[in-house]
Amino acid sequence: MQSPEEWTAADVRELHDDLVSLYEPVAQTEAHGADADAEPGEGVRQLVTTILSQNVADENTRRASESLFETYEDFAAIEAADHDELAETIRVAGLPDQKAARIQRALTAIREETGGAYSLAFLDALPTAEAKAWLTDIKGVGPKTASVVLNFHFGKPTMAVDTHVERVSKRFGLVPEDASNERAHDALDAVVPDELTYPLHVLLIRHGRTHCSARNPDCDNPVCERYCDCEGCGSD
Repeated sequence: MQSPEEWTAADVRELHDDLVSLYEPVAQTEAHGADADAEPGEGVRQLVTTILSQNVADENTRRASESLFETYEDFAAIEAADHDELAETIRVAGLPDQKAARIQRALTAIREETGGAYSLAFLDALPTAEAKAWLTDIKGVGPKTASVVLNFHFGKPTMAVDTHVERVSKRFGLVPEDASNERAHDALDAVVPDELTYPLHVLLIRHGRTHCSARNPDCDNPVCERYCDCEGCGSD
């Protein structure tokens, strides 16, 4: 297995191609990347929804998001909402008190930055590192949440690292085994080619769910045989 220092952009491209051979190419939808015709609030909605998704299943994220946007007329109403009422509205997402506070802090930061508008369009003009720093300055918005917004909505070259991506990346030697999630983001952003940040994110999640699970991984596949160093693979 390669060490993190040994991985190159060319190696990552080979990994991507091997994952595509095992699964299928990732189709980047028209909604991925900056959209000149998008409503100004779409980036904010992405941020709010991503906060809701922290440490919870997709179905509960969907239910909490529907409840939130059906209950409140607009972002101003969400920001001004009674904290306990807002927490109850999104309870299905888990950690309702923390997530309600994070959402309201984020909306306040956006409104103050823009002089009254609930729009993240200003981030599109910033370099990726500056845009990410602005988002992560908001308490409760970590590197994964920031990267999801910047990569999925704006098409910026930063890779979102969830539990599957982090686990597989460590087993493949892309990221140091003892790396924090923040350090994992930095390591992958440093080596993954810009055009692969989104498709490799999707493919690593597929691999983590299909074969490289946290427990009892199914290592009988060519990708694990070539790259993985988990106990199930028994790589040297």
